[in-house]
Amino acid sequence: MAKSRRGRNGPESVTEAVDGGVAELRPDWDRPRGWTLLIDGAPQSHVDLDDPAYLEFSYQRRLGHIADLAAPPGKPLQAVHLGGGALTMARYVAATRPRSTQQVVEIDAPLIRLVRSRLPLESGWRIRVRGGDARAGLAKIPDGWADLVIADVFGGARTPAHLTSAEFVGEVRRVLRPGGCYAANLADGPPLRFLRGQIATVRTVFPELCLTADPAVLRGKRFGNAVLLASDRALPVAELTRRAAGDPHAGRVEHGRALLDFTGGAAPVTDATAVASPAPPAAAFD
Repeated sequence: MAKSRRGRNGPESVTEAVDGGVAELRPDWDRPRGWTLLIDGAPQSHVDLDDPAYLEFSYQRRLGHIADLAAPPGKPLQAVHLGGGALTMARYVAATRPRSTQQVVEIDAPLIRLVRSRLPLESGWRIRVRGGDARAGLAKIPDGWADLVIADVFGGARTPAHLTSAEFVGEVRRVLRPGGCYAANLADGPPLRFLRGQIATVRTVFPELCLTADPAVLRGKRFGNAVLLASDRALPVAELTRRAAGDPHAGRVEHGRALLDFTGGAAPVTDATAVASPAPPAAAFD
């Protein structure tokens, strides 16, 4: 049962128990219809119902840049979102690329019910939300269906192990049409062992990769998010670099030899060796 807490002369916060913990929808005092989704106190995503093209979080802006560059401006996409949260990226694609067809796979059914009831999708958007495990949901999508696959899956603030292997990435490539893009939101901290292993893993499946993140994260100075982009075609590295540098919290893009050096000889991950991503330190959300 959802519980509401009245805000200061504004909308109420809403909390509800979901499969992943306690979800809270907290109003954004700077945006009249903006909301932040938190799970067990950790910020997960942000939505502005008046402006679904607005992306508050740095990692979501980086995913937005990738969606912008996945096809010519305004061209509809067929997109798959593994992990739904507040459906921020699905809303973004629907707003910036009308007539796009999208599938979202989210394992936390109570969370999706809460989001859809409190932060409803616009009726004309072609967004289908499926319940269930991300990898199982991916297996149901036809070969070559998607222009873009975005993986942003966390359980207890960690990416589940079975979504980190070469076999999983092979399923992503099966679903993508030639020239399609795979974007994964990854979280890690020093010594960045998980992140380096993910780069090595995705490299076994896709020939073209780049990584964008806060420079402090890439230097191993703090825990944070990094977005890995992969494709079978040349990537728009120069434009992605320009956009990342212009963000409110400027990001850096690694590609080519620099990315190979960053990987540092890490071994690819298989289903037999996969482990979940590391848990963030308690101070990560202060």
